[in-house]
Amino acid sequence: MTQAPTTTDLLARARTWLAEDPDPQTREELTALLALAEGPEAETDSKLAWSDLAKRFSGRLQFGTAGLRGELGAGPMRMNRAVVIRAAAGLVAYVKQQNLGDLVVIGYDARHKSYDFARDTAAVVVGAGLRAALLPRPLPTPVLAFAVRHLGAAAGVTVTASHNPPQDNGYKVYLGDGSQIVPPADAGIAAEIDAIDSLHDVPRAEEGWEVLGEDVIEAYLARAVSIVDEHSPRELDVVYTPMHGVGRDTLVAAFRRAGFPAPTVVAEQAEPDPDFPTVAFPNPEEPGAMDLAFRTAASVGPDIVIANDPDADRCAVAVPTNGDAAGGGSGAAGWRMLRGDEVGALLGAALVAKKAEGVFATTIVSATLLGRIAEAAGLGYAETLTGFKWIARADGLRYGYEEALGYCVDPQGVRDKDGITAALLVAELAATLKKSGRTLNDLLDDLALEHGLHATDQLSVRVHDLSLIADAMRRLREQPPTVLAGLRVTRADDLSAGSADLPPTDGLRYYLAGEAVRSARIVVRPSGTEPKLKCYLEVVLPVATAADLAATRERAAELLDAVKRDLAEAAGIAA
Repeated sequence: MTQAPTTTDLLARARTWLAEDPDPQTREELTALLALAEGPEAETDSKLAWSDLAKRFSGRLQFGTAGLRGELGAGPMRMNRAVVIRAAAGLVAYVKQQNLGDLVVIGYDARHKSYDFARDTAAVVVGAGLRAALLPRPLPTPVLAFAVRHLGAAAGVTVTASHNPPQDNGYKVYLGDGSQIVPPADAGIAAEIDAIDSLHDVPRAEEGWEVLGEDVIEAYLARAVSIVDEHSPRELDVVYTPMHGVGRDTLVAAFRRAGFPAPTVVAEQAEPDPDFPTVAFPNPEEPGAMDLAFRTAASVGPDIVIANDPDADRCAVAVPTNGDAAGGGSGAAGWRMLRGDEVGALLGAALVAKKAEGVFATTIVSATLLGRIAEAAGLGYAETLTGFKWIARADGLRYGYEEALGYCVDPQGVRDKDGITAALLVAELAATLKKSGRTLNDLLDDLALEHGLHATDQLSVRVHDLSLIADAMRRLREQPPTVLAGLRVTRADDLSAGSADLPPTDGLRYYLAGEAVRSARIVVRPSGTEPKLKCYLEVVLPVATAADLAATRERAAELLDAVKRDLAEAAGIAA
């Protein structure tokens, strides 16, 4: 068992860090914290300072398949220039060891310190004798993923914390195929990071990297526009929000090139702003995040509302309710957020209509409806662990999605989730339906009638103390539920053991059965990017006729609510 560091250890670690830190801002921050800890201030302030030091210096951010992500600040448990320089040096050492090539492409968003981290990465790459190419300005993550493949790079890095809170930043790594790293690459890079003794040992160039021109963005846009049919309908009114992120210019340009009318951009959220002033969490899934978009929609009257998260790799869609009781995510009067599983099914159906060939893939926490759609179309289907790093590696992938609003509709162009191309395909589908007097809701009804109503929900608990998540997982393992909402638990899988189809992961999966349902499934797992315990619920109910749809959706919603209550009690968490 690892012992907590003593005050002497903390001071030694902090002072060593201070001597190496290249950033005046975090040096000043740490100097002030050390002065408070050692000074004559009130005992309470001193204790708080020591507690803060312990949080910053009791370990370090671990590099994994999600790269790095954490709160900005001084110390090895925070995101800062020193941590990024080490990560870049580890990546470069791995690229050289594996003989992957000599070009590393680097992108960044508009968060605090993103450009600094990108520039430091370029300095390390060039200092190691390789070539570095920076994207010309803050751009969506899918542009970086595209550029890696387009330029034949050995690796790519994008500096982003995606939809995390304003105080966070992150570091995501891609290898030459344009997909995110998976084992054993993550462990190989982490080992190279561990081998760095001192930051002073990392050579960094003062210049010599390339700043890419607009041609790489032009190439991305040309590829993005190619996913929609040249002669498909374009008449569609859209309200769009980039959620204070970097998606606006790229999405608006893509819509213009594809021939769609320019979307109405939510004015209050149009400009990139690292403080995200209008939202508590810059994630379209979070309560209240779409309020301004719905307010704009109320005055404009669009056909649909589209949102990207801040780095524009995710896409959210809202539709008019028109008195529809279809359920789904939270919205405002007259609007309903589609769940990620609903958009995932709609895009799958759209690609089937386009005669797509290949494998459709999603994750074990997503709805099973995509499998039904693929089977009916005679296409292959695969389920993977959570995250696009796994979806991207499905053999023969043609389309993949994850329920957290991530969609890959063109894996040969961007082998990752892409909120720009997903928005284009949603717009094409909605415009095509509109020309026939139909809507996205109508197509969802068709899918329910053909394949059964696949209703999903999520129990997501954000914590400040990560031990609460470990406690809940341990409780579920030691005292597994046998009945939830009156449904029998017929099978329980501990995913930490792995299987022939899935690598080991910290998660639990339950299958349920009962007279009222065709099937039901629950997956419980800690989030890989946020301090959350996430529980994914699905019930599948038969639907006899269109007249039964409203009542069936109501029954599904009631059943899911009951499952959430019982599962929260079994896990010992607040629903």
